[in-house]
Amino acid sequence: MRKLLFIFFYTGIAALAQAQYTLIGDAAYMKNDCIQLTPDVAYSEGIAYYNTRLNLQNFFQVDFDIYLGDKEEGADGITFVIHNDKRGFEAFGTWGECMGYGRWSKYYRAGAYIAPSIAIEFDTYQNWRQNDPPHDHVAYLEDGTNYHDTYWHNNNPSFNLEDDMLHSFSFRWEPDKQRITVWLDGEIVYQGVRDLIYAVFGGETRVIWGFTASTGRASNLQYFCLRNLALKE
Repeated sequence: MRKLLFIFFYTGIAALAQAQYTLIGDAAYMKNDCIQLTPDVAYSEGIAYYNTRLNLQNFFQVDFDIYLGDKEEGADGITFVIHNDKRGFEAFGTWGECMGYGRWSKYYRAGAYIAPSIAIEFDTYQNWRQNDPPHDHVAYLEDGTNYHDTYWHNNNPSFNLEDDMLHSFSFRWEPDKQRITVWLDGEIVYQGVRDLIYAVFGGETRVIWGFTASTGRASNLQYFCLRNLALKE
């Protein structure tokens, strides 16, 4: 029987944490064993990939704290991404509203974007091209586009993630049910059934995962901290 493996990260093991990730762009290690994705600087982009690929045939759950800044008019947000882009650990998307993950338009397959992929976006700036509401929100994305038809914002027209606080985020993949579940601050914000192996990744079972983020004219400090990783070996 395969065992369930738990890996815990905590303050004081910076060297171990730093060995776990490939960083791109403005991503950088922080003193508190977290990883900065963007500084509070305009037109910034940062990406951090965990160095061990995920096996989609097995159960997977990650628990993080994410920080999206302290300026309500800041930008642009963070995505948690799982991909099998041919660029591997060097894959990146477009800056600004695309958050280092996607492309400017779902109809325009050019420029930089990460695909094939799925992503969960924590979006902090309204962009009409992506069908964003006028408030912060969470959405499920695929194939390197940030455009979405549905989103979660707790039915709150003043929903705000740029509140200078850490927010807990969990992502779970259950291969036997082909089910994705996402929590934010302990509440389910997305749940869906999807055949990731065949419908998204064309039969590939080992994929890359991590975080992307970017800023545009507006900006915020954005980072994440890994609290727990659980997977089956």
